[in-house]
Amino acid sequence: MNKICSFCGNKHFKQKNVQHIYQHEGKLLIINNVPCEECAYCGEKYFTAKVLKKIEQEFKEIYFSGKRAARRLTVPVEEFMEI
Repeated sequence: MNKICSFCGNKHFKQKNVQHIYQHEGKLLIINNVPCEECAYCGEKYFTAKVLKKIEQEFKEIYFSGKRAARRLTVPVEEFMEI
């Protein structure tokens, strides 16, 4: 079965490793080098359920089980209406 991008309808994909930002209840986890299929036309990214479950598990271990992340960074946050 041929895959079709649900965003633009393109049928061409490429395997890539990307940076993914996982967000849950105001908490963030940035994961580098995440494998995905990316639409060659619009760039929409598709992750397997296995990859997403692994990211979710890592998030839980860091935020709820005390696992240390490889590194931390501070990110400025602005409200669009105030800039």
